[in-house]
Amino acid sequence: MFKPSELAYTCFQMNLALTEKSAVKILIVDDGEHARRMIKRYLNSLADEFCECADGADALAAYRAFMPDWVLMDWEMKQMDGLTATRGIIDAFPKARVLMVTQHNDQELRRAANEAGACGFFPKDDLLDLSEFFKKQQLLIRR
Repeated sequence: MFKPSELAYTCFQMNLALTEKSAVKILIVDDGEHARRMIKRYLNSLADEFCECADGADALAAYRAFMPDWVLMDWEMKQMDGLTATRGIIDAFPKARVLMVTQHNDQELRRAANEAGACGFFPKDDLLDLSEFFKKQQLLIRR
């Protein structure tokens, strides 16, 4: 078992006035610090907590320690790619919800993401769509 201090990820507690029922925890797995920062900026009003890791190799341990509602997974990373990390998370936690958030955007990659267990796919160049997705999810939770 990993201790949080041993893992290469960072968690942030956001002070938002959301009800407990609508609280959302998001794990961001991306090797780009700028990309992680931009994703948090787009989603900061829609989540209570963020956890970050910079490589797919750390994603499963971060998931296990943080138990997020959603995982936002990059495609290309140095040690372990997002597809492999997604498969590992889904194998260990079959109900995990992983969204691929990547600069790559073609049908073959979308198919591969789906086969790996991802439940969605968002291009990084359109993070507004990702924000809208989470707004809709929040409305569904509140019903």
